[in-house]
Amino acid sequence: MSIQCKAAIAKGDGTFSIETIEIGTPKEDEVLVAIKAASLCHTDHDSLHWGKPIIMGHEGSGIVKAIGKNVTQVKIGDAVILNWATPCGECFQCTNENEHICEQNSPVVAGANGYTPGHAHKDGTTWRGNSIERSFNIGTISEYTLVKESAVVKNPIQNMNHSAASIISCGVMTGFGSAVNTAQVEENASAVVLGTGGVGLNVIQGIKVCKASKIIAVDVNEQRLEMALEFGATHTILADRNDKGLLKAAETVKEMTNGRGADYAFECTAIPELGAAPLAMVRNAGTAVQVSGIEKEVLIDMSLFEWDKKYINPLYGKCSPQKDFPKIVEYYKNGDIKLDEMITRSYPIEKLEHAFQDMLSGRNAKGVIVF
Repeated sequence: MSIQCKAAIAKGDGTFSIETIEIGTPKEDEVLVAIKAASLCHTDHDSLHWGKPIIMGHEGSGIVKAIGKNVTQVKIGDAVILNWATPCGECFQCTNENEHICEQNSPVVAGANGYTPGHAHKDGTTWRGNSIERSFNIGTISEYTLVKESAVVKNPIQNMNHSAASIISCGVMTGFGSAVNTAQVEENASAVVLGTGGVGLNVIQGIKVCKASKIIAVDVNEQRLEMALEFGATHTILADRNDKGLLKAAETVKEMTNGRGADYAFECTAIPELGAAPLAMVRNAGTAVQVSGIEKEVLIDMSLFEWDKKYINPLYGKCSPQKDFPKIVEYYKNGDIKLDEMITRSYPIEKLEHAFQDMLSGRNAKGVIVF
């Protein structure tokens, strides 16, 4: 038995509209979820230009409404967090603890089972009588979504605020995981975070959980730096927009870290010109992490690598969803990380354009569409 519901449809030409879609009955390994909250990030806005119609959204939380006969991890009525990096559990990467870059199911790893990076496959959902893709296989800016069982994680706190839970799906996981899983920041280390938007704030929270002694936030926005202090930064640097490669800011970082540079530096700006900036911030044998996923040509002065520096370009904070989502919820429950405080504004689906404007202008740490 199918259901009809509202969803945000990206047309592929830079526009979107709120439309009625039809969703079928779950197959053996599928779960029907009533979305309660879908948080937004810049990737959702990018999906307007992906060249084909697609149900938008890749971060979300909701309630299980129906399940296929082979589903065992969740039951009807469970509160779940959506996960866009759905592992197969059997490929080379999954069996080498890299579920986030699964060779069979990843919607962003080039060549994974024929998927186009950034797009999703079609199955069980129609719009105007034709099958339609779901962004990153989940399409959360919709009243309902039909997904694989591997795309949902049961929330350990069943009565948790859905808006707070929804941001775990990508923004929190990407930032937090980049510090905890990928860089594995050591206790008493020093770290610098370039860009303190939603992802950067969660890098800061991950570094704090790792018990670093010095967390330096760098941004051109004073209000964002104030927020960085609330989320765990110990020091801030107000950068100059004309500081090419943030080299002047890097000198300030060195002054604050015994003249050597930080042990770790995380780039969270998504600005191609700053792709090499974390290398200038770290000491010899330090670790630079390019978190924001820059996918453009970046020219790097190789002297920035001197000496023995590491440069990592992680995806999704090396997420293992069934392990990492509950871990993040536990940190939240214990008061070690903030989630509710990160949500600046909530919007109905009809105000999605307004939500995008607030996001692009930098007014929000995190905006959420609520149903």
